[in-house]
Amino acid sequence: MTVDEKAGKMISDIKSEQGTNPVRIFKNIAKKEYVSMHGPEHHILDGACVLAAYHNAGGDIDLDDALARLMQEGIRMPGAMCALWGVCGAVTSVGAALAIIDKTGPLSEDGTWGDHMSFTSQAIGDLGRINGPRCCKRDAMIAFKNAVLYINSRYKVKLEYEDEQCSFSSCNPQCIKERCPFYEAL
Repeated sequence: MTVDEKAGKMISDIKSEQGTNPVRIFKNIAKKEYVSMHGPEHHILDGACVLAAYHNAGGDIDLDDALARLMQEGIRMPGAMCALWGVCGAVTSVGAALAIIDKTGPLSEDGTWGDHMSFTSQAIGDLGRINGPRCCKRDAMIAFKNAVLYINSRYKVKLEYEDEQCSFSSCNPQCIKERCPFYEAL
């Protein structure tokens, strides 16, 4: 299945999610057979979970339009960005979601351009402190944690978040186990 096909399935499934916790939305979708442990589908999935949670919390966005725009941006992001470009696709996906929420563009002067840079630099810094190898699920959890703090402090909505343990460790041969803040020893 191509990334485009996976993206279409993810977007369709995300539209039926009702909660305001992007981690729970993510876990519901990430366990589906068409979502790989690692891969560029996370460049769409992660931001889409934030958009759905934001919308479900009363955020003023057209969810269909927002998800279509996020899918368009996410598909442009190549796989292995974390290693090849030094920036995580999960974080950039959530950054794209914030840009969609705020209607931010490269010439925006309302402060959102810089705010989004601060968000992504904080999340990337958290990932850097943990170190590799890659784990798209761990990186998503870090992106969500930072996104919930960002959104709850800046918008008139409240997203839910609580530290959750990873349920994907056994699927990841490169799992860093105890070094991961979400690792659940079996």
